[in-house]
Amino acid sequence: MGAFSLLGLSAVAGVAYAKSPPKPGNVLSPDEAIKRLMEGNERYTSGKTQSRSFASTRAALASGQNPYASILSCADSRVSPELCFDEERGDLFVTRVAGNYVTADILASLEYGVAVLNTPLIMVLGHTRCGAVGATVSALEKQAEFPGHIQGIVTALMPAVRAAAAGPHKGTLLQAATIENIKQNVQRLQEATPILSKAVQTNQLKVVGGLYDLETGRIERVG
Repeated sequence: MGAFSLLGLSAVAGVAYAKSPPKPGNVLSPDEAIKRLMEGNERYTSGKTQSRSFASTRAALASGQNPYASILSCADSRVSPELCFDEERGDLFVTRVAGNYVTADILASLEYGVAVLNTPLIMVLGHTRCGAVGATVSALEKQAEFPGHIQGIVTALMPAVRAAAAGPHKGTLLQAATIENIKQNVQRLQEATPILSKAVQTNQLKVVGGLYDLETGRIERVG
């Protein structure tokens, strides 16, 4: 069964890029990938973003993809990973959910990015004034309840909010819980078996956290 699974991944990888990676510049080590992300954010915050010619990469990307980083981002419309890291199509493998937490489907997607697309980096990207975390803080402090499936997000984020509330923290509980949520999901991905944990242990993958400031656009490393 294990051999069958590996062969299956190899076959899918062949679809991702048959002969050589579509974007050779995206073949990076984990540390190089982190450096490139943060340099892109520096361009974004300074207003010196690169000009793009999407037509120039269209043909290459039609045959496959080799993004250099995967991003687990909040679904918030004010946070756009490709923009805040000053990147273009084919550079980032982005998964998004309100509250930037790991679900089964998101984990599977990130495993695909590592096992098939050879992505060397995952960043869990939270942001200031997160509505999903704020709603969870309200649920803890005021017993607020939310309609439909929104309550499921609150349930998923509650462990981080409770952990932040239980210990000393600077600033508001919202700020502390946002950071704690990033840290918990970084750890969850680092320990996720069988694919991600093995890639971390063999130094093929790094999982890091980041916090996007809505006011400045700057991203700070977390953890």
